[in-house]
Amino acid sequence: MSKLKSQTVSNQALCNDMPIQQQNHQQSRQENQYNLSSTDCKRQKSFFGDRFVTKLKNNFSIINENKLESQDMASAQMALEMLYKQQILEQEPIFEQDSMQFMNQSGFQYSQQNNINIHNSKIYNSILIDHKYFTISETLSNYYSKYVRKIQKVPFKVLDAPQLQDDFYLNLIDWSSQNTLSVALNSCVYLWNAQSSKVTKLLDLHNDQVTSVSWSLRGPHLAVGTKLGEVQIWDAIKLQRVRTYKGHIARVGTLCFSDNVLSSGSRDKLILQRDLRLKGNYFLKQQAHKQEVCGLKWSPDGQMLASGGNDNKLYIWSSHKQDKPIFRLCEHQAAVKAIAWSPHQHGLLASGGGTADKMIRFWNALEGKSLLKEDTGSQVCNLMFSKIENELISTHGYSQNQIVLWKCNNMKRISTLVGHTCRVLYLAMSPDGSTIVTGAGDETLRFWNIYPQNNQDCKQLYSPLNIPTIR
Repeated sequence: MSKLKSQTVSNQALCNDMPIQQQNHQQSRQENQYNLSSTDCKRQKSFFGDRFVTKLKNNFSIINENKLESQDMASAQMALEMLYKQQILEQEPIFEQDSMQFMNQSGFQYSQQNNINIHNSKIYNSILIDHKYFTISETLSNYYSKYVRKIQKVPFKVLDAPQLQDDFYLNLIDWSSQNTLSVALNSCVYLWNAQSSKVTKLLDLHNDQVTSVSWSLRGPHLAVGTKLGEVQIWDAIKLQRVRTYKGHIARVGTLCFSDNVLSSGSRDKLILQRDLRLKGNYFLKQQAHKQEVCGLKWSPDGQMLASGGNDNKLYIWSSHKQDKPIFRLCEHQAAVKAIAWSPHQHGLLASGGGTADKMIRFWNALEGKSLLKEDTGSQVCNLMFSKIENELISTHGYSQNQIVLWKCNNMKRISTLVGHTCRVLYLAMSPDGSTIVTGAGDETLRFWNIYPQNNQDCKQLYSPLNIPTIR
């Protein structure tokens, strides 16, 4: 793989199939309209030239690495986290009389005077309050400090990922149950072992481009979708290709497993179901979307499949009745790529819309009913439920490029993480659920420790790691 090769990859170059491209051109351009700056500009804005140091010019070199803070944050930030205790622990903090006050940058004070009720969530979560200047008594701070979850606001690791595509419709990273991260960079796929930090080149398609990757649920097999419509199965231990499936006539942008069944969604509007134990390219063809299929997720029990498309539609399919969807959900106003099933509540489905929609919606997939919606203010690129808490992680594109952690029962923001300078298009979670990795058009992978108290190897994670060079 060439070193930091700067080039602008246009969205037209990602598809050679002209009839299908013409059908989807307008909506695709809308979702990818934020890809305006050159790769060089993105690099310079993100790292102010640091990435051009010679030793950092190799693929997957460490760009920035932050260590755990030795002390707690300032009392103002701690006080804000105290107030979020209600959202995190679902308990009301107990405040003593005149024990706290709000102050903004202009020096205005908000206290319990003038009949202001501190317990009112609308007050202490108001956007008019500058939380940076929130103060609380030391006694109360010490009392609640053991309950507060401290979420690092900066990634503990940043890896260089040259040629990570800035395309809303692709799915280019995935984290396996065996703690290996797969990353697709143009025509290549690399494997990063999270325990040893060893990087291995799995494949190079040469005359094709990787458009999606997905790990099998338990085994060492990685499914790889390509721009030309192939789906390949690779053994990550032997570094060998096991199977090649045909059937699609356009790029395969999304893949997902359910036991031995692999589902693939393509720009040709089709969903193909393949059983790895059977011969043949596929055993079932499903067609309902009118444009590209860009999101696919099986429910945890393997009984339902959710599919999202560039036609703004969300479909729910049953494993017992596969010829047509059992529910057709049409509330989104833009492409539906972001889909997630709750591991905590049976039949709970979350979906997110693109730039013209910006909504996260919750569904009762058993009845096909809408439960809740939340306007996020920016393009929703990915959704993923926490494995540890009843919380939802979302990543966003135009225009805020942020990662948001939500409390599911009331959709309150627990934390907002920023750092990427482009749309956060890719998201994966570690097997233990403590860490997430995000990828963006700024050609970086950033690792965030969302649940530090559940990470037994916290000290190791925050220590310097030497990543081998990929040639």
